[in-house]
Amino acid sequence: MQGSRKDLVRAARRLSPDADAITLIGMTDPERLSDPLAALAALPRGSALIWRTYDEPPAAGMLRRLAAHARARKCLLLLAGHPRTARRLGTHGLHLPERALSRRFENGYLLSRRDLPPSFVVTAACHSERAIVAAARAGVDAVLISPVFATASHPGGQPLGVMRFAHLARLARSFGMEPYALGGIATADSIRRLSGSTAAGVAGISLLMP
Repeated sequence: MQGSRKDLVRAARRLSPDADAITLIGMTDPERLSDPLAALAALPRGSALIWRTYDEPPAAGMLRRLAAHARARKCLLLLAGHPRTARRLGTHGLHLPERALSRRFENGYLLSRRDLPPSFVVTAACHSERAIVAAARAGVDAVLISPVFATASHPGGQPLGVMRFAHLARLARSFGMEPYALGGIATADSIRRLSGSTAAGVAGISLLMP
């Protein structure tokens, strides 16, 4: 991890007073960063990785290999969607797209915490107050609020901006969920703009890119 990447990591850690808190969540992307092993290698120890494979469950052998690498690096591995696979093959948790919060069951998503191991970490993507309320009802632990800034993943989309993000972050915290900023976060300066927003940390794809 070199130069600007080190600055980015330091800036993210300053968002939380807890030295052991997870302040960086990396995410894979089918177009921009599809290799989960490469994504994991780009993260510092003690971070989290969300492997996004919505179309079909990942191969069991690859998931077990990735989970072993994550444990060795003291990182959390969360599988996007496919809760049955995540539970069966020993990941640390599950990530839900916002659309999965609108119904109890959708495309195999199980939203009851009773269906998951007690130690599972569950995160969800949220773009609005309504989604954050739905996430709280589903028993989600942390929400990824986006897009905070303009992002290559959604060109032309309207970003929330820091003040709107801060409002949604405070709402999430009022429900006991940790808020993470997602979208357009690729530099230490973009992270420093979140100071005072109550963000628990940042998430994204660009922060893993060379």
